[in-house]
Amino acid sequence: MLRPENTLVITGAAGFIGSFLVGFLNRKGFENLILVDDFERTEKALNLTGKRYLHRIARTDFFRWMSETAPQIDGIFHLGARTDTTEMDYEVHRVLNLEYSQKIWELCVREEIPLVYASSAATYGGGEMGYSDSHEGVKNLAPLNPYGRSKNDFDRWALGRKDAPPFWAGVKFFNVFGPNEYHKGRMASVIFHAFRQVQERGYVQLFRSHRPDFTDGGQLRDFIYVQDIVSICYWLMDTHPQNGLYNGGTGTARSFNDLAKAVFAALDKTPDIRFIDTPADIRDSYQYFTEADTTKLRQAGYKIPFYTLEEGVGNYIRQYLATAKTF
Repeated sequence: MLRPENTLVITGAAGFIGSFLVGFLNRKGFENLILVDDFERTEKALNLTGKRYLHRIARTDFFRWMSETAPQIDGIFHLGARTDTTEMDYEVHRVLNLEYSQKIWELCVREEIPLVYASSAATYGGGEMGYSDSHEGVKNLAPLNPYGRSKNDFDRWALGRKDAPPFWAGVKFFNVFGPNEYHKGRMASVIFHAFRQVQERGYVQLFRSHRPDFTDGGQLRDFIYVQDIVSICYWLMDTHPQNGLYNGGTGTARSFNDLAKAVFAALDKTPDIRFIDTPADIRDSYQYFTEADTTKLRQAGYKIPFYTLEEGVGNYIRQYLATAKTF
């Protein structure tokens, strides 16, 4: 069980989910935190404002720093990755997502450190194999882009290892949204972009459907508030259920139209939704439906209810986007 005096490493700590996790841990009394990221990216500096931690270590220096200082580490949350789904050069993802994660794993094996790492729902591709986090189907998954492939390649590698950390869990993040994604540009959540569009134009643009079985705006995703995703990660590190992969979603798919309406409702405005073509560079790899099978997580003992889409969007907009507050 985790205790506030524990020393924890968070990779990707200046990013969206990583920085939210730092704040989440601070509120639970954890301050012995070692933050790992590319801190030269100044656009992410705001995410760590007011956070409490021991050290900030550059991503490229982390393994050398660990070797030289030999600190006692009680757990690693490995959230750092190249998450750009429009980056089509697999070599970029191989180095940053696969090989770096393998080094983290080997460090955790060698030093007997529990590990919780971020996988992705992008591993499921078009969903032809369903959205079960059972290990048996991982080898058959066909991700639609190099990012998803790199995440699935690491999942497969981890499942095939005979040597493992004392505890490990890979969390397949579904569509996460929430504060501290200001720096993500095109890769920020639809909620973030919709809020900006309403403020600037008075309407929201969604991608038109390019499939006859989905209406415009009727594409379905499992949207999960960042508070819930870090809660899952913390619970796994705290309780150490069975090692393996766990879906990080709510188990309920909602449409982009629902999402846009929730944005307007949070701003007390009448919905005005318009449609544009899905950009050509992502059209062939665009997921039209995702919905996490949360059976394994719930059976493992995770009982905390998830935010509904409306609750999460409302909280995000009223408490953060409307005030430019970081968490």
